[in-house]
Amino acid sequence: MSTPERADLAAPTDPADPESVTGSTTAVIRRGLAAVPAIRRGLGPTVVLALLGGAGRLAVPVLIQQVIDRGLSSGHISGGRLLGLSLVAGLVVVLTAVVNWAGLARLAIASERALYDLRVRAFTHVHRLSVAYHSSEARGKLVSRVTSDVETLSMFLQWGGIAWVVNGAVMLAALAGMAFYDIWLTLVTVVLTVPLLLLVRMVVARLGPAHTAVRVRVAHLLTVIAETIQGAAVIRAYGVEEPSLRRTSDTIHRWRDSKVRAGVLGGLLFSLADLFAVVIVVAVIAVGLAIGPSTGHSAGELVAFILLVTLFLAPITEFTQVIDFTQSAVAGWRRVLALLDITEDVPEPVDGHRLPPGPPGVVVENVVFSYPGAEVTLDDVSFEVPAGRQVVLVGATGSGKTTLTKLIARLADPDSGRILIGGVDVREIATDSLRSRLVVVPQEPFLFDTTVEENVRYGRPSATRAEIELAFRELGADAFLAGLPLGLDTPVGQRGESLSAGERQLVALARAHVADPACLILDEATSAVDPEIELTLIEALRRLTAGRTSVTVAHRLAVAQRADEVMVLADGRLVERGPHHELLAADGVYAGLYDNWRRATVGSTHS
Repeated sequence: MSTPERADLAAPTDPADPESVTGSTTAVIRRGLAAVPAIRRGLGPTVVLALLGGAGRLAVPVLIQQVIDRGLSSGHISGGRLLGLSLVAGLVVVLTAVVNWAGLARLAIASERALYDLRVRAFTHVHRLSVAYHSSEARGKLVSRVTSDVETLSMFLQWGGIAWVVNGAVMLAALAGMAFYDIWLTLVTVVLTVPLLLLVRMVVARLGPAHTAVRVRVAHLLTVIAETIQGAAVIRAYGVEEPSLRRTSDTIHRWRDSKVRAGVLGGLLFSLADLFAVVIVVAVIAVGLAIGPSTGHSAGELVAFILLVTLFLAPITEFTQVIDFTQSAVAGWRRVLALLDITEDVPEPVDGHRLPPGPPGVVVENVVFSYPGAEVTLDDVSFEVPAGRQVVLVGATGSGKTTLTKLIARLADPDSGRILIGGVDVREIATDSLRSRLVVVPQEPFLFDTTVEENVRYGRPSATRAEIELAFRELGADAFLAGLPLGLDTPVGQRGESLSAGERQLVALARAHVADPACLILDEATSAVDPEIELTLIEALRRLTAGRTSVTVAHRLAVAQRADEVMVLADGRLVERGPHHELLAADGVYAGLYDNWRRATVGSTHS
């Protein structure tokens, strides 16, 4: 991106809420074209074809002029001459149609290729943003940017962009033909067109923000609808259908109001164009009739000129609709560009290092981290996990345990300090090497709406069915697999809702086992499961972590008893560390946590 182009536009001041980039419509279009080079490729030949097609539209006015002047005005017309002129005009019209088709086809193909690249680029960019960004941005807004906002560009390029090129060429050709017949009448037409252009500019200045408001409302609407659908069970369970419906209805009303405002302004553009088209044609006829005899223009020439004026004005009328489309597209483009402007806060390292074979050690040095707009989550945390050792993180809710594991997995980078894996700063490790050697199993694993087998295969796409079955056996979960209705072919439903929480965890652990990582990050899997499957999960975790470096967030402190070392976090700081028995003997924070957990466990057992 060149510096002048960047100077015309400013990225949003708050990277966590990128509604749109600022700048003029021209600047946005220029940046948009720079962002999608597929449109620019071959644009020159497309414009040439459009100009040729526009020139071909002059054939009919010229033919009519010849018929009037050489036939009707003299009282007779040669059939042979008329036939010859008609054949020439017909040939020109056919060639014009072919040229127009070729130009439109080139533009349509380039547009779809460009939009494909833009969608993939936006989607990829979203996945490269850190967990800190995703924690502060509504999912519906991101979906809107990658789908709805890009779709406005698709609609524009398929019709609006083509109209700009074709109609622009027609206007230039008509203007050249008018100037050939009479330069003064041409000036009259141009002068009368200027007020229309000024009024159009005034309306467009208001139309742009109106369409931006529509795009923002669409994003809000998608967010509300997504939350309402995903939370349908909670809404029904608490009987809050009415407030939920009211919230959705209010959001729809705001979207409707923004659409109405944009529609009213767009309708004003169309009405202005129609009004001025009539005024300009009437003015040209009046002036032409007044000065016609003195300039020596024939009747055929005046008729041809009026037809050319109509040809010149017709695109202006259509342009009012095209401008409406353009403003909507530019509003979408602003938001897509704003998304692409968000700095990748977890950038891919240049010439990244590869992790060596075997379990790596993990070193956390003076790490400080905070989420956007929030207080410090981790404050000067330091510790070391030797290769092959199993460490457990414990602490009260909000102490920073899960955040720390996300930093180790490089789902975000610390504000200061560093994390070493295998002796290498995690920011300098090639992403594919890090993801293949380190696997994260969250407390609430995400399962895709497909079969058990396909969900496990996400751990290693090349895994065979036999290897997936072996993963369940080696984890001690073969009985679970045998109990499924269709075994590995059992559908899990959306987000795995056909399975229980514990069963989803077993699938996630099998996925991690198939990946065969050297280091595991576990958000302990037994905190929200029934006792029957808890034993299976504990055994699966034991087998999965054996021989690997692991960092586990423990909610049930029974896991901490079996760890090589326990790290205790409180208010974002590491306050205690050591083996389970030593921390109990120290009678500090951990001893208090353990005592509370044990009493809660005994109480729940008796109840």
